[in-house]
Amino acid sequence: MSDEDVKDVDSPETEVAPAASETPAPETSAAEAPAPPPPAPVDPNAPPKPEVDDESPMDWYILKVAFNREDSIAEALRKKVRMEDMGEFFGDIVVPSEDVATFTRDGKRRVSKRKLLPGYIMVYMSINDDTWFLVREVGGISDFTGSAGKPMPMEPEDVERFVNRPAVDDEDETPIKTAIPFKVGDRVRVKEGNFENQEGEVDVVDEANGRVTVIINIFGRSVPMELDHWQVEPL
Repeated sequence: MSDEDVKDVDSPETEVAPAASETPAPETSAAEAPAPPPPAPVDPNAPPKPEVDDESPMDWYILKVAFNREDSIAEALRKKVRMEDMGEFFGDIVVPSEDVATFTRDGKRRVSKRKLLPGYIMVYMSINDDTWFLVREVGGISDFTGSAGKPMPMEPEDVERFVNRPAVDDEDETPIKTAIPFKVGDRVRVKEGNFENQEGEVDVVDEANGRVTVIINIFGRSVPMELDHWQVEPL
């Protein structure tokens, strides 16, 4: 056997597997986009923003305000609206009240304003993010009335009752109510007149005329006596 035959037997040819095709790595851009900034921290004590539409129609809303500051807070809100040039989103700002007559110790009659809803004012406005924040920035205003932080418009009957009060006509003047410090069931004493020092119980309170009806016991019978409210005093 020749050397070439031995070489062919001892060194068989081996097939070399073809190299697997390599997927080219994706090209990376030289400058990657910066990561977005983290969200701003949320104040857990901040009131919830209302879910509103910028095209929200105007309506009457009630605001909770500090007691005995209703007039000054209403004026501060009007001033804020003018300063921010947002008059197109606001209408009237009302402190609901009525005229009442009171009497001094010497019997003189004095007419004054009595608030119908102490601690509240009413605003005709359109609710959106800007108007909501404007209202909340006025000192003395705590919140809108409503549920879950969402301002609720007034009911039509409440608007008629507190806002659209009938105007006083000179020819047919609406009688002014009298502030009477008594209510039905109170025990009182007559201060002057034929029944001075008699005691009785208030049966009727007439604010329009400033009078009270008192049930007095006379000769064993209960008799209703109509008196001016300043003629009696509480027991």
